[in-house]
Amino acid sequence: MAEQEKPLLIKRYASRRLYNTETSDYVTLEDIAGFIRDGREVQIVDLKTGDDLTRQYLLQIIAEHESRGENVLPVNVLNDLVRSYMVPGGGVMPQFLQTSFEMLRESQSQMMENMNAMNPMAQMPGFEALKAQQQAFLKAMTGGFGGQGWTGGSREEATSDSGEDLDEIKKQLAALQEKLSKMK
Repeated sequence: MAEQEKPLLIKRYASRRLYNTETSDYVTLEDIAGFIRDGREVQIVDLKTGDDLTRQYLLQIIAEHESRGENVLPVNVLNDLVRSYMVPGGGVMPQFLQTSFEMLRESQSQMMENMNAMNPMAQMPGFEALKAQQQAFLKAMTGGFGGQGWTGGSREEATSDSGEDLDEIKKQLAALQEKLSKMK
């Protein structure tokens, strides 16, 4: 199994500190969120008991983002999640969410493959600018959810990234307009 395919093992010590076994250093929840944004799967285990704590810590990451005003999930979805826990057997919500995210990742991946496939549009001047705009649009519309796991970031990162993306799109649009005016 390739290194990137194996989950990053994080051990929780009795002091509740989290230890990255790959880099041999302590990490925070924000560090773990960063690993996930970068497309890395993580596994968090209690050093003493060996219990898998991954779910608990992922939920804590989401709760912290929600408490800072970074609305990850709409209130009606949170209500439905709470209701699903009240149903004996957990209901169908977890399976529905998993299937929905898988479909989203597949659709996004398929759309990007279609954009990259050789087609007559690829020969058009400015196609690369259009492709970059489409990628930025998909990133914005999916809130950073993609084939590499959750990639939502802090507000500062989002502002910085979107500002850079916007600048790049403006440059590409100006280049496209210049090419079109030369064609006339």
